[in-house]
Parts: sequence; C-alpha cells; structure tokens
Amino acid sequence: MRVTQHPILGPQEAKASITVTVDGKPYLAVPGEVIAAVLMANGVMVHRHTAKRHEPRGVYCGIGQCTDCVMTVNGRPNVRTCITPVEEGMRIETQEGSGMPSPGHD
Repeated sequence: MRVTQHPILGPQEAKASITVTVDGKPYLAVPGEVIAAVLMANGVMVHRHTAKRHEPRGVYCGIGQCTDCVMTVNGRPNVRTCITPVEEGMRIETQEGSGMPSPGHD
C-alpha cells in the first residue's frame, strides 16, 4: 500500500528493499523509511496497548512528540516508530503497557 503514482511527483521508481520482523512476521521495507510507514504500508495500525486499560494505540502526532506509536524494537521498549528509520533485520514488537517487566518478574 505504498504510493507508486503520485499526483504531483509522478511515478515513483522501485527501490531496493530490506526485511524487518514485526511480531514474528517478516515485512519488506524501503531503506530510509520510518518504522511507522512500513507498518502503515502493510495495514498494521496498532503499535501498543496502554498499561491501565489495554487500549490500542498507533500513530497520533507522527512527529515524535507524543508516545502513542512506541513499540519494542530489538528488545528496547518505548521506541518512537514515527521517527525511527528501519534497519535490515530489525525486530519490532507490539508493546504491552510500559514495555518494562513488572517488578518481581525475570
């Protein structure tokens, strides 16, 4: 679901792709894209669930000012997906709550 024919810029040339994994599923991404763009292009809109009410969240501001789009990336929680570029082999996971283990859990 990427733009291939832009009304002003015209046809967009095909670019090389890399592979990232989202919740265990491989997705093709264009180098330089941010994580949120890759997810959107593949129809993935939920990036995390809130801690208290377990409500779904995704892209809200799109400029890194809020935290609605945070996900766990390569084991690191709270990565803002709207401003973080993809990298080959990146492991991206839907984040539950704060993404941090609860006290007393290993």
